[in-house]
Amino acid sequence: MLGNNWPRPRNRMQTCIMSLFLTIGLCLCGCHPAERSQAGAPPRQPQTQPQAQAQTAPAPQVQVAQTPARQPAASVEAGQEISLFDGSTLGQWKPTDFGGQGEVHVKDGAIYMEMGNYMTGITWTGPVVKMNYEITLDAMRAQGNDFFCGLTFPVGENPCTLILGGWGGSLCGLSSLDHFDASENETTRMMKFETGKWYHVRLRVVPDRIQAWLDDENLVDVDITGRKIDVRIEVELSKPLGIATYSTTGAVRNIRLKKLTEQVQ
Repeated sequence: MLGNNWPRPRNRMQTCIMSLFLTIGLCLCGCHPAERSQAGAPPRQPQTQPQAQAQTAPAPQVQVAQTPARQPAASVEAGQEISLFDGSTLGQWKPTDFGGQGEVHVKDGAIYMEMGNYMTGITWTGPVVKMNYEITLDAMRAQGNDFFCGLTFPVGENPCTLILGGWGGSLCGLSSLDHFDASENETTRMMKFETGKWYHVRLRVVPDRIQAWLDDENLVDVDITGRKIDVRIEVELSKPLGIATYSTTGAVRNIRLKKLTEQVQ
């Protein structure tokens, strides 16, 4: 409805013109606000997904480089002698996983193999001389009454074991010759060993003979020509070179290996 102050038209032409203006005005008034609202509205922002909470990455594990112990040469020249134990670390010796074994540790310059259920020992993981060599070491029974040093060693491609103080504490010999162990073949010896005393052991392997000395006393001297050389199943994990104890705490030190010339007998 028009207001009272709006002037009245005087003729038909004016009426038409006024009607036209009025119609245009109404159109403009009716459409402009919506257009302004639509045109002037701020652009709609796309809805963003809430960002996943950043997870803190775990700190990288820092690996400390271990300084390897000085290792023996990969090959030993004839006449050369090398140390297989530095007196402070196991080096290339590793505890033998017999199952039920006792602790292996280094103390006072010696490797101690604590009493286990039943066997405890160490196996050499470095290079091995298989013929024409000597092994020397000191061995001690610290506790128990069975063998405190079962030294398994290569004879060419076949291993053998020197037993010290087995089968009740005094039996010595080689296991095995022609399938007979240290209690059944010609190398059987009975020796008295004192607990806590160090004994010096020297073992020699040449193509036709195995020899061993205990404190420079001859212990084994056997011709192995044509003999079947082997080990008992209990020490299979000691091959090709290892030292073990049986229900006994034993210790070894000053382990050395010397490559012999072929003329040494």
